[in-house]
Amino acid sequence: MNVIYLALVNTSLPRSAPLEGKIALVTGSGRGVGRAIALCLAQQGADVVVNFFRNRSPAQETVESVQALGRKALLVKADVGDLDDLGRLFDEIEAGFGALDILVCNAASGYNRPVMEQRSKGWDWTMNINARSLLFAAQRAVPMMERRGGGAIVAISSPGSTRVLPDYVVVGASKAALEAVTRYLAVELAAHNIVVNAVSPGIVDTQALQHFAFVRQEEDIIAKATALTPAGCLVTPEDVAGVVAFLCSPAARMIRGQTIVVDGGYTLPIPGVFS
Repeated sequence: MNVIYLALVNTSLPRSAPLEGKIALVTGSGRGVGRAIALCLAQQGADVVVNFFRNRSPAQETVESVQALGRKALLVKADVGDLDDLGRLFDEIEAGFGALDILVCNAASGYNRPVMEQRSKGWDWTMNINARSLLFAAQRAVPMMERRGGGAIVAISSPGSTRVLPDYVVVGASKAALEAVTRYLAVELAAHNIVVNAVSPGIVDTQALQHFAFVRQEEDIIAKATALTPAGCLVTPEDVAGVVAFLCSPAARMIRGQTIVVDGGYTLPIPGVFS
C-alpha cells in the first residue's frame, strides 16, 4: 500500500523543462514557423535570441511573448545572408548572453521564377541566405557551444530540396545544399558533442505561402492540399516547432545528419493511386 502511494505522489511531481537554462538563436523568428519555434523553445525552458531583417514589429512581439513565458529574450536585426551582418549577430549574442546552446537556421528567402527567368543576382541572394548562412553561422556557434559542453543545430529545409515545385528552382537548389551542409556538419561536429539535423516541413499555411504564384492562382489550394494529406490536415507552425525542440533535446542525441520530414504524409502516396 505504501509503495502504491509513493508511486502516485511521484507522478505528480513537476518535471524540469528539457531545455531549462539553454540559450537558443532562431534566425528569422519574427513570425510564422520561426516565431513558433522560438516560443516552443522558450516554453521548454530556453532563453531566446530573436532575429529579423526587415519587419521589427512582429519580431518585437515574439520577444514579448518569450518574456511572458518567463524567459529572457534578445532582439537582433541582421541579414544572415551577409557575412558581416551574420558576424555582428553573433557578436551581439556574445555580448548579451555570452554563450549559445542551440542554433536554428530558419531564415529563408528566394526568387520564385521559372528556370529561364532566373538571374545570377537571385541565385546568389537565395544561396547566401538559405544555405551559406548555415555553414558560417555554425562556424561562429561551435566555439560558443563548446564552452557549454556541446549543443544542437537544426536547419529548416523544404520538400523542394528533392521534389520539383513550380518556379522553385533556386530555392530548391539552396535547400538541397542546406541538407548537404547539414550532413557534413553532423559528422564533423560530432566530436564537439554538437548534434546537427534538418527539418523539412510540408505545406504550412503561413504568409510565406502567398509568395508562390500557383497558390495565389488557385483559391482552393489549401483545401486540395488538405484532402491529399493522409493526416487529414495541414502542418501547423507548432507541429514543426515541436519536432525542432525535440531535436534540440537530450532525447534526440543519437539522431545525426537527418532531414526529418513533417508533412502529415503528404509526400508518401503516389499521385493518382489513392483518392
